[in-house]
Amino acid sequence: MTKEISKRQQRREQMRREQMRSRLFTIGLVAVGAILVAFFFIYPNFKPVGAVVTPEAIVRPEAQGNGLGDPNAPIKIEEYSDFQCPYCRRFFEQTESQLVDAYVATGQVYFVYNSFGEFIGPESRASAEAAYCAGDQGKFWEMHDIIFVNQNGENIGDYTDRRLSAFAESVGLDMGAYNSCVSGGKYSDEVNQDFNDGRAAGIKATPSFVMTYTVNGETKTVLIEGAQPFSEFQSKIDAALAEIGN
Repeated sequence: MTKEISKRQQRREQMRREQMRSRLFTIGLVAVGAILVAFFFIYPNFKPVGAVVTPEAIVRPEAQGNGLGDPNAPIKIEEYSDFQCPYCRRFFEQTESQLVDAYVATGQVYFVYNSFGEFIGPESRASAEAAYCAGDQGKFWEMHDIIFVNQNGENIGDYTDRRLSAFAESVGLDMGAYNSCVSGGKYSDEVNQDFNDGRAAGIKATPSFVMTYTVNGETKTVLIEGAQPFSEFQSKIDAALAEIGN
């Protein structure tokens, strides 16, 4: 009888130790998980911002908010873009200035930049809202330029809040007003509307351009998809101007 009691005690002790190990293992997993989650949320606030590339200043005609040129120009071109999109950066670097010089500065085209929501990811939204907030201080295009020239990839931390703030400081924004605009989500609805408007216009990828003009009271629309060379825009615009009679 004494041996049986001793064996039962040993089994109970063994089970107790196994349960204790299991609880400690579970607690350890939970602790590691909590540390990883905390690191995910906290690290971006301490991660070095890194060097900020400053773009060359670009003189743009009649810049108002996210628009360029005469709002009453016979042709309107709306760009749907994503600051994380490498092809959008290509358009900015290789084609935009030619288009502006040839047609916007001459009063023939009114050009508007629109975001395309969170097309590539959350940093797409963050950068778009930052640019629109800069527009409140008359520096949409300066923010537009510095965001693009500091693009290195998609969803890799190029456009964290701290990095966008560094861009805002670099272009000379009033940081109190900028931070209030961003933290208050002032342009969140506009970024959503950009996406909805783009979809309604048939946009499927960035960059895409919606060109509209009126001939004899009829509004005509031309969709230009991709980072096309200047010659492609030139042919479309010249054909529209010929239709209009300009």
